[in-house]
Amino acid sequence: MPGILADDPGTPLDQNGLFINQEIPMVNSFWSVLKFLMQKNPQRQEKKNDQWRIGVIKDEKCLTDTFDKITWLGHASFFIQLSGVRILIDPVFGKLPVGKRYSELPVEPQHLTGIDYILVSHVHYDHCDKKSLKLLAANNPDAVLLVGLNVDKLISGWIANPIQAAGWYQQYQLKHQLRITFLPSRHWANRSPFDVNKTLWGGFMIESANKKVYYGGDSGYGAHFKTIGKLFSEIDVALIGAGAYSPAWFMAQNHQDPYDAVKAFHDTGARTFVPFHYGTFDAADEPLGEPEKILNALNEAGKIKNQLKILKLGEVFSMGL
Repeated sequence: MPGILADDPGTPLDQNGLFINQEIPMVNSFWSVLKFLMQKNPQRQEKKNDQWRIGVIKDEKCLTDTFDKITWLGHASFFIQLSGVRILIDPVFGKLPVGKRYSELPVEPQHLTGIDYILVSHVHYDHCDKKSLKLLAANNPDAVLLVGLNVDKLISGWIANPIQAAGWYQQYQLKHQLRITFLPSRHWANRSPFDVNKTLWGGFMIESANKKVYYGGDSGYGAHFKTIGKLFSEIDVALIGAGAYSPAWFMAQNHQDPYDAVKAFHDTGARTFVPFHYGTFDAADEPLGEPEKILNALNEAGKIKNQLKILKLGEVFSMGL
């Protein structure tokens, strides 16, 4: 797979041959996980009183209009169309193994047809769902899956679609006039306690002849955002996670709060910031509605450069013809 960095040393590995972050290794000890699960949530009452639910627009016209667009389907799942090429990112249509789903789907999953590429950022259950991928594969047998290193070994056991795996800063080989590059994020990956960091995590840059869309994946704040901003000028839209961040002592290495999400957006130099990773699953201590509340306050205070675009699920963000 060709890389875009002339002096790229390759995706880093630790002494055991496991993937590690470029900047700061992820450390989640058994005791820190136990502490997170056992400690009292200081926002417990606030969370209990929070009646906010993310808005949902149910209009499947978003699947048939032909212009360039981005539609948020929930949590980290997006439908993107650029130059007629149809892309899904991290499709998860049901609930997680633990915990319920708090948002409806804006479209029926079986109506997601004519998909050219399915991008999977990493193997955590809220981004890589076996049932959803099998449904999509049945309805889109020619769709190509684009994943990180070793993720193909997992997914190829579920479906027969073609799969391409890439390391950080590598470009996939596409049949369309489109470029998609796998990029680093500050995170980790596993499906069980026995496969931690054996598969690679990351984000994607999607480029047509005149549009650039950056999907940051799951990530803590790090220097990679500035690197990406320097490598890819004039990014049109940055999709950056802004949820599942509390308590910070445990979550910050893997997810960003709204303040760090804004910093990441500014680092990329993108024109429009679309936040995600909140409102669908309850995966942390903050109330479901807190990310939007903070982002709107920052925007009203003039702390966000360029454009903040908060989407409802199913809402179409048009990128023009």
